[in-house]
Amino acid sequence: MLEILAITLPIFLLIGAGFIAARTGLLSRDNLQGVGTFVMYLALPSLIIRALTDYPLEEVFDPTYLLAYGLGSLAAFLLGLALSVGLRGRRLDAGAIHALGMSASNSGFIGYPIAVMAIGPPAAIFMALNMVVETLFIIPSALILAEASRQNGNGVGQIAHQTLIRLTRNPVLIGLLIGILLAVTGLRLPGPPAKAINMLAEAAGPAALFTIGGMLHGLRVRGMAVDVGQVVLGKLLLHPLAVLGVFLLLPHPDPLLVAGALLFACAPMISVYPLFGKQFGQGDASAAALMVSTLASFVTISLVIWLLTRFALLPI
Repeated sequence: MLEILAITLPIFLLIGAGFIAARTGLLSRDNLQGVGTFVMYLALPSLIIRALTDYPLEEVFDPTYLLAYGLGSLAAFLLGLALSVGLRGRRLDAGAIHALGMSASNSGFIGYPIAVMAIGPPAAIFMALNMVVETLFIIPSALILAEASRQNGNGVGQIAHQTLIRLTRNPVLIGLLIGILLAVTGLRLPGPPAKAINMLAEAAGPAALFTIGGMLHGLRVRGMAVDVGQVVLGKLLLHPLAVLGVFLLLPHPDPLLVAGALLFACAPMISVYPLFGKQFGQGDASAAALMVSTLASFVTISLVIWLLTRFALLPI
């Protein structure tokens, strides 16, 4: 148990430091947004570029991992949509936002710092592959469905086109494309730019966790128990189980792939989830779900690490 706490406790201590900094007024929300902008626009893209260029392309692109994690995430997304729209009768835009929260992990801000401590350098590769799934499939699907429920004479095709245009300005996606281009062509950055990217990549984990902690300050959960409960349970339980289920259907899955996928799937939802929710009238519930899932993930991630170790999928 002490070995497990050695992995998870530093992560949540950094989150706690961010929370205390916001609580005491040491950093304002504007200051924290500045740190978050640094992570999103510089540190995370640099981390992805480094992950894609530090290894041969055939090692980075793992179709088995991509397929299993992608299908597991899609299953969680569709089930979340069915629960909200089909079972509970919510509007399609609300259902799409709930499904997004249940299926898109915070791979960069929380998943990666935990996975890199548990499995080492391969965590960066898994993070890049996860972001392909989240950035190119899960997030666009949710936004297209949410926009479609509010369309004013616009067809689904036009809505999809507008959503994809906006995604091309996403810094994470730009980092992915640069990294893939460098990996495919075999080009190497000169020494100084490569060193700068490496330094930015090293800052991604600690700065991201600190920012998450600061963002949690001031969030409240009031009158949203059903929505918040569905999203939190779906993200922390259903998503990992769906990913695990897909891996179990594969013949002789690599234990390292299973461990990495589960660690990322156990992370709470993407940090920008409340921003997407706010666009479609789900801002308060989305922020509350982010807060509850981030706090609860300390328990669920520790439990998953213990189970992975017990079943010899994660030697510590």
